[in-house]
Amino acid sequence: MINFAVMIVEIISTMPDGKAAKQLSRQFLRSGTSPALNYGEAQNGASQRDFIHKIKIVLKELKESNIYLKIIYRTKLFVGEEKLT
Repeated sequence: MINFAVMIVEIISTMPDGKAAKQLSRQFLRSGTSPALNYGEAQNGASQRDFIHKIKIVLKELKESNIYLKIIYRTKLFVGEEKLT
């Protein structure tokens, strides 16, 4: 999860400064880095139910990040395509 978050930060750092890129990068940074933090929280879940709830949040954020990756890839709002392949 940490490697994924680092990759997100690296991708965002190569994006241009345009209005669309700035908006996408803000939201992408949140959804792309939160799985690592939420996974850490899940590991310390108070119960199995709490663990499952937190893992579902991780999955939701990963799905959202995947959509951001597709948008960024298709709109070419990045420098360094090799990070997305």
